[in-house]
Amino acid sequence: MPIFVVHEHWSKHHHFDFRLQSDQVLKSWAVPKGVPEEFNVKRLAISVEDHPLEYADFSGEIAEGQYGAGKVEIWDRGEYDLIINEPDHVKFELHGSKVSGEYQLVRFKKDDDKEYWLLMKVKN
Repeated sequence: MPIFVVHEHWSKHHHFDFRLQSDQVLKSWAVPKGVPEEFNVKRLAISVEDHPLEYADFSGEIAEGQYGAGKVEIWDRGEYDLIINEPDHVKFELHGSKVSGEYQLVRFKKDDDKEYWLLMKVKN
């Protein structure tokens, strides 16, 4: 089964990075308020660059002057089942210790260099 990981990240602004394995990379979104644990709470998720699969195990400090400088900790991780994978809609079931249940990402805006999504829990 593919994996997911949620990193808590203290960089310029405290946020969470939500990552889903897709083949041999981690598709990644910055989620300022964290992955919702409650049903039907919508959170902004901004797509960021893909990360190598090995990054799922990273916890530590990114050096000053580097992209994403600051402290990074694994907040949750686990496996997931992919239910829908369309360009503007991804639905999946997370199996983590803090977040579990059915979630979806819905893209609502795309400009030249960023994609804006809503991340929400849709079923326990």
